[in-house]
Amino acid sequence: MFKREITEIKKTMSPQECNISRIRGCCVNGEKEILSSFGDTFLSLPEEEVFKYYEIFKKTLSGKIGKNVHNLDIPLAAEKEDGEQEFMMRLRKSELKDDELVEEFFQNIIDTYDIVGNYAIILAYGSYDIPGKTSDNATLNDASDEVFRYLLCSICPMSLDKPGLAYNEEAKTVENRKRSWNVEMPTHGFLFPAFNDRSTDIHAALCYTKKSIDKQTVFFRTMFGATMPESAEEQKQMFETVVEKTFGAAPEFAIVKSVNDNLARIAEEKKDQNNGGMNKDELRSIFEESGADETDLETFDRIYDEVVGKGKELLPENVLNASKLEIKTEEAVVSAKLGEGSSIETKVVDGVRCLVLPLNGICSINGIKVS
Repeated sequence: MFKREITEIKKTMSPQECNISRIRGCCVNGEKEILSSFGDTFLSLPEEEVFKYYEIFKKTLSGKIGKNVHNLDIPLAAEKEDGEQEFMMRLRKSELKDDELVEEFFQNIIDTYDIVGNYAIILAYGSYDIPGKTSDNATLNDASDEVFRYLLCSICPMSLDKPGLAYNEEAKTVENRKRSWNVEMPTHGFLFPAFNDRSTDIHAALCYTKKSIDKQTVFFRTMFGATMPESAEEQKQMFETVVEKTFGAAPEFAIVKSVNDNLARIAEEKKDQNNGGMNKDELRSIFEESGADETDLETFDRIYDEVVGKGKELLPENVLNASKLEIKTEEAVVSAKLGEGSSIETKVVDGVRCLVLPLNGICSINGIKVS
């Protein structure tokens, strides 16, 4: 799914356009025991509760693609009888009215989801009557020929209120406040099936992780029989390995800075694209522009396939600090906005290699302006 399709589904999370018909859920403690279960037709809930659920569901569809939300391709083996995807298809078909299927689903999560403390599992079923669109992207509400039926799952940590005093309005006294468990915003979740090209794609799912490094690999594999893509941190480590293997363990300052500048340019060019991924050939061109010779490029071709993988892409924003160029030495840390650090260079001054940057405009030390 691309940004526009995710946004389209999120826009239905409102009282005016809501297509969620039923929710089921349970609260689980740190010993993997179900404390309570709940479920109801969605719009029969009090209005305040409905809005709180909207916040949770929208959060499950939020974040950067490739960092917080990942498109997961489901392998064919998972679609066979008794496979992971086949189970999800039966659960979707039941519209969450089959108690045994729902209980099995919850137990699958409890057995594989790795978390410390209490948490809530919230599962929603919805059906979106997909409106048609004209060639200029105008919506045609009366031209629908497909209904997108989906499951949206959110896993939310639960935290206990802090102890304290509170005013009891009925007794008109100040007394010890009754503590309760609060359901927080989700840390993980998924949408199944995926809404690719504004249509149902039962061979894919959209997965959410609040922290990209917390991939919950076992959990998502249990749900869909598929492996989560590399996290942003893992992609950054891959990129650094490719740079060091291509140019040597300590590449020249000018080369690395040039690679960074070229990456910033590519990231800017791709920011409005649906995918935005950078393939092997694009990164090879960046390295070549930055000073890689034929021997370096031969090494790059081999290392990229070994470290990143044949046919795989890296997201520029995952391997690049999108806000600044940061240079660290043993004595100092220098930061500059991307695109504005081109004048920073190294020079030999009195026989010592130095980092040189022009002092243009106002200069300050700890907030104090200096001349």
